[in-house]
Amino acid sequence: MYFRRAGTDRFDAPEDLTNKVSLASSARLIKRLSLSAVLSAGLMVTAMTPAEAAKTALNLGMSVEPTGLDPTIAAPVAIGQVTWQNVFEGLVTIDRAGKVQPQLAKSWEISADGLTYTFKLQTGVKFHDGEAFDAAAAKFSLDRARGADSVNPQKRFFASITSIDTPDAETLVLHLSAPTGSLIYWLGWPASVMVAPKTAADDKVTPIGTGPFKFASWTKGDRVELSRNDDYWNKDAAAKLDKVTFRFIADPQAQAAALKSGDLDAFPEFAAPELMSSFDGDARLITKVGNTELKVVAGMNNAKKPFDDKRVRQALMMAIDRKTVVDGAWSGLGTPIGSHYTPNDPGYQDMTGVLPYDVEKAKALLDEAGYPNGFTFTIKSPQMAYAPRSAQVMQAMFAEIGVTMNIEPTEFPAKWVQDVMKDRNFDMTIVAHAEPLDIDIYARDAYYFNYRNPAFNALMKKVQETADPAAQNAIYAEAQKILAEDVPALYLFVMPKLGVWDKKLKGLWENEPIPSNVLSGVYWEE
Repeated sequence: MYFRRAGTDRFDAPEDLTNKVSLASSARLIKRLSLSAVLSAGLMVTAMTPAEAAKTALNLGMSVEPTGLDPTIAAPVAIGQVTWQNVFEGLVTIDRAGKVQPQLAKSWEISADGLTYTFKLQTGVKFHDGEAFDAAAAKFSLDRARGADSVNPQKRFFASITSIDTPDAETLVLHLSAPTGSLIYWLGWPASVMVAPKTAADDKVTPIGTGPFKFASWTKGDRVELSRNDDYWNKDAAAKLDKVTFRFIADPQAQAAALKSGDLDAFPEFAAPELMSSFDGDARLITKVGNTELKVVAGMNNAKKPFDDKRVRQALMMAIDRKTVVDGAWSGLGTPIGSHYTPNDPGYQDMTGVLPYDVEKAKALLDEAGYPNGFTFTIKSPQMAYAPRSAQVMQAMFAEIGVTMNIEPTEFPAKWVQDVMKDRNFDMTIVAHAEPLDIDIYARDAYYFNYRNPAFNALMKKVQETADPAAQNAIYAEAQKILAEDVPALYLFVMPKLGVWDKKLKGLWENEPIPSNVLSGVYWEE
């Protein structure tokens, strides 16, 4: 905090007798000058107080450092948590309520047969390097995402697009091979952001978008810095902060210490639920418990014995007391689930009662499946705190039905991705799936569960063939029931969004309909 302090005014009585000043007059003059000096200093301090209070920089903490900064070429959610809606924008966006809103496309029309989408684009928009955003740039972005050599983590979003027309600079037309009811929603995701044709290849390390913040620097292993985009096209949503620094701190104790010392202003996804109470009574910090899409599931290799037998999978599910898992893994902060769906999602059904905790029934199912004495297997557990904690609680529960589960710590993401996603070299694993409405992963070919169910796949196809929300919700309800009964994964709980930040900081999202740190509306209260 800086302010200027007034100096001392000195009055020397004049020696020229022709301009004599009486002692009384001198005293009055001194008093007036001294008072003037004091008032002047006071006015300077008072005038600067609002400026001092109106901070324009933010230090924000994250547990995981992104592997790159381009969400269109890699899947880890930390990428989007730094750059989505800050550096990069999409044709549409998803707001804090989970609703689709216009963005670089100001409007759109869908043909009656659901096969043609016509977007009217914003005008006067430029990328951070000065390149114009127009229909050609939008076509480039989507062609790059859907192309044969695309590495986009959500390439499936664009699979139904057969061709793209650009009648003029403000019009983008998508032609589809089949109706795709979720397309508009998917176009709001980080994987669907618009990139500049001239610089897209370098976005992994030097991201250039159209957003309210520009990329400033990346110090690997420590921080990413963004600065305000003074030329941002949307004046109504211009950034209120001049600078944002993302600090990467994996250790929960260090996260808490950085918050309490003031080194960090906010930690929107605090990683240690057991430390949340340590902020109680803090004069500067507040805590928030919001909702997320983070579904903690223990996925099984359904193509490998004994997990290829539904009765075994059901037995393991019935051996688990979900509430005890939440208590042991996440200090009671979480919502038990019985399918790959959260209470935030449209058409949510509580499926926890389909295979409730019942040790005796679990034993009977194992006996029926040919494992009266249980069996032994290994769970590959990534290092994120929720995973080993959940695994340890499950290990004790499985022992009660005669099943031995060994826990193998597995580095995330590199080794986990290689062993689980690529090589399928695993029995069981545990991970929090962060994507909203991603129940369709069980219909994807070659997904790590190795689960195949034609009836479920047909539902996922059917849900895209309709844009009617009520019809979609009914289909999602059927899909949830299939997963709850088939149990390709053990459905545990939804993690809450645990936030800790300065009381004077306003505008952060308390809930997380999509993994993000949207900062354009964040400001310091004076």
